[in-house]
Amino acid sequence: MMSAYAVVYAFVVVAVGFAAVTLGAAKLLRPSVPYARKESTYECGIPAVGSTEVKLNLRFHVFALLFVLFDVEVLYVYPWAVTARELGRLALVEMGVFIAILLLGLAFAWRKGALSWE
Repeated sequence: MMSAYAVVYAFVVVAVGFAAVTLGAAKLLRPSVPYARKESTYECGIPAVGSTEVKLNLRFHVFALLFVLFDVEVLYVYPWAVTARELGRLALVEMGVFIAILLLGLAFAWRKGALSWE
């Protein structure tokens, strides 16, 4: 039992060691000539004016999280749909409850205005 873990541990040690050695060698071997123009923000050849920080509306993040939520729903529904006949009625009821909960969440988000772009 321990030998299986030893193999995994060896792979982790080799991977971390390889990454550390590669990054260390790159840092030692690359040329480093820092100056102000090289370290400035690049915007298609035009000098940056003002702050480069962009503030996004929180609504975009909420919309993205809702997309991820319903994308994950598809990951659960698709395998169930493929094997629905073999699973029986209990699985049908469980999937119905799962979809009902997700539809309630969608209705809540819609009512709160999380799906509007305005």
